[in-house]
Amino acid sequence: DMDLNIGIEEVTLTGIKGEQCLNMFLELGFRRLVKDLNLEQYLQGLDQSAYELVENEARLTNVLDELRNSKYVSVDLETTSLDTNAADIVGISLCGDKKKAYYIPIGHEGGGNCPEAMTQLGPFLADESIFKVGQNLKYDLKVLWRNGYSLNGIKGDSMLKDYLRSPDQKHNLDRLALRYLQHNCVSYDAATKHVDGHFERLSPNEALKYAAEDAHVAFLLQDAIELEPSVTKLYDEVEIPLLSIIAEMERTGIMVDHDKLVTHSKSLGERIEELESEIYDIVGRKFNINSTKQLATILFEEREHTPIKKTKSGYSTGVKVLQELSKTTTDPLPKLILDYREVAKLKSTYLDPLSKHIGEGNRIRTSFHQALTETGRLSSSDPNLQNIPIKTETGRKVRACFVAKEGHQLISADYSQIELRILAHFCKTGGLVDAFQLGQDVHQLTGEQIAGGRLFYTEEHRRAAKAINYGLMYGMSAFRLSKELGIAVKEAASYMDSYFEQYPQVKHYMSSAIDRATEKGYSETLFGRRRPIFGLKAKNKIEREAAQRLAMNSPIQGTAADIMKIGMIRVHSALNKSNLAARILLQVHDEIVIEAPIEESEKVAKILADELTKAAELRVPLEVNVGIGKTWNDIH
Repeated sequence: DMDLNIGIEEVTLTGIKGEQCLNMFLELGFRRLVKDLNLEQYLQGLDQSAYELVENEARLTNVLDELRNSKYVSVDLETTSLDTNAADIVGISLCGDKKKAYYIPIGHEGGGNCPEAMTQLGPFLADESIFKVGQNLKYDLKVLWRNGYSLNGIKGDSMLKDYLRSPDQKHNLDRLALRYLQHNCVSYDAATKHVDGHFERLSPNEALKYAAEDAHVAFLLQDAIELEPSVTKLYDEVEIPLLSIIAEMERTGIMVDHDKLVTHSKSLGERIEELESEIYDIVGRKFNINSTKQLATILFEEREHTPIKKTKSGYSTGVKVLQELSKTTTDPLPKLILDYREVAKLKSTYLDPLSKHIGEGNRIRTSFHQALTETGRLSSSDPNLQNIPIKTETGRKVRACFVAKEGHQLISADYSQIELRILAHFCKTGGLVDAFQLGQDVHQLTGEQIAGGRLFYTEEHRRAAKAINYGLMYGMSAFRLSKELGIAVKEAASYMDSYFEQYPQVKHYMSSAIDRATEKGYSETLFGRRRPIFGLKAKNKIEREAAQRLAMNSPIQGTAADIMKIGMIRVHSALNKSNLAARILLQVHDEIVIEAPIEESEKVAKILADELTKAAELRVPLEVNVGIGKTWNDIH
C-alpha cells in the first residue's frame, strides 16, 4: 500500500546463471532450490539408450564374457524386501562400461525371466578376479548369501567413497547421481507405483530402466567421486575390506537368553511400580511422572527447589538438573525420579524391544552403519546394541541376557584408554607420553599434580583427574568441571591450571588442532580421515567454541575409530588364517565381542590382544583388556 516510486520489474531477480547455480546447489545439497528455480533443465542426464534386457542364457553367456574384460563391474540387486533376512532376488543389473548396462530378470512373478540365470551369474559373482563395485554392497552381499550365493572381489562402494569425501552429506544413490553426474534417477516409488511398490510384480521390460540405471550410476560414480591419496588408502585398505566383515557380523548375530530377558523385564516392571508408589507417597498424590510440566510444578513450586535451568517450555527437569538437586538437597524425590527414568528406559528402550528382534537361532541381528557418523565410528540400530549401559546394576543385567551358544564362550577385547593414548601421541613429548611408555597410572599422576603432591592425593583427586583427562578432549570448561565434581568454579580452574602445568603439550595440541582446522576447513585423523569443521570463524561465541571443541576432539575420536576398524580387519584375517571357528559378533565403541568354541577360547583371546595392539604404531603402546565368559556381562 506504500508508494515506493519503483515497479516490481525493477526489483525482480533476473539473469540467473543456471549451470553455475546448478553446480553450486548440487555440491551443497540444495535439491529443493534446484527444483524451485527450475534448474533441472540444465541437468546433463545419462544416455540410457543402451540398456539391455538379457532374456536368454546364450545372450547372458556373451554378456558375462564381455564384462570379464572390464576394469570392474558394478552389481545391483532388485529384491522383494529391504530386509536382507527375508529378501528374494527379483533381478540383477550389471555394468562394466560407461555407456552400457544390463538387467537379468530372475524372479518376476509374471514370467519373462532368464532361465537358469544364476547357474552362470553365481560363479561370475563369486569370482575374486572380477572386480566388483556398487552402492551399499553390504545389502547385496547379504541377500546373495541368504539365497546361497556369494559376492567376491569387492573393490568399490560409492556410498563409502562419498562418505570419506563428504562425511557431513547424505550418501544415497539418488543424491550422488545428482551431485556428481547431474542425473535425476527414476524413483522407486514412481517405477513401482502401479504395482503398489512390489518390484517383483513388474514385467522385466517395465523393470529395465530403473534396474539398469542403478548399476550404470554406481559404475560411473566410482571414477566421478575423487579422493585425496591419503583418503584413498583409507578407502581401499580399511572401509572396503571392512564391508564384508560387518556383513558377516550382521548375518551371525548374537545369541540371547529369551527366558532371562523376559524374567528381567518382569522384575523391572515390578521395580517401576515400587518406584512409582514411593514417588506418589512423597508427593502425596498420583501424577504423570513422565510429564516435564507436572514434575517441574512439583519440584520448583510445591517443593520450592531453586530452578537450575530454563527451557522454552519452562523449567528443565533433565538428568543434569535432577543430579544437581540430588547432590545439593536432602529431598529424596530427585534421586527417585532418576532411578525411575533409568529403570523405565531400560525396560522400554532395551528389554522389551530386544524380544521383538530375536530371530533364527535365538539370535539378535543388529544393523551396523558404516557411513553415518562424521567421526568414522560404526553405529548400530534395529536394535541399537551400542548404548546398553554397563555402569549400572540394571544395565549389567541386560548384558547378562546376551550369551554364547552351547559349547562356546564370548570373548571381549577392549582398548584401554585409547583416546588418552592417541592424545599422548599427538602431544609427541612430555609427561603424558612418558607416563604411558612407563606403564604408569595416568589418572593417579594427574590427581597427585592437582592435589599438590602425593601426600595430599585422595580418591576425590583421582575422580577429578579422570574428569579432566577425558573432559579436556571434548573442550571441557572450568564451569563444566565444577558442575561435574560439585566444587567451586575457582577450584576447578585451579585443577585445570595444574593439569596444563603438568602437561603443557596438551594445551599446545589443542590450540594447534584449532589452527589447522581453521586453515584447512577440516580436521584430520592419523590415517587421513577428514571431517569438515564449520563455524571456526563465526562471530557467535557459542557457535565458534562448539566448532573449536570439534576441531580438538575429532582427530582423536576419528583416529580411535580408524584404529578399531584396522584392528577388526586384522583380527578377522588372523582368525581365518588360523582356521578357527570363532566369529566376530559385535563392535561397541572400543570393544570387540567374539563367540568361539570353548577349546579355541585361549587362542582367540591371544589373537585379539596381539592383533588389536598392532593395529597402529603410536608413540605410546596400545593396550587391550581381554575377558572370557558365558555372557556379555561376565567378560567385564
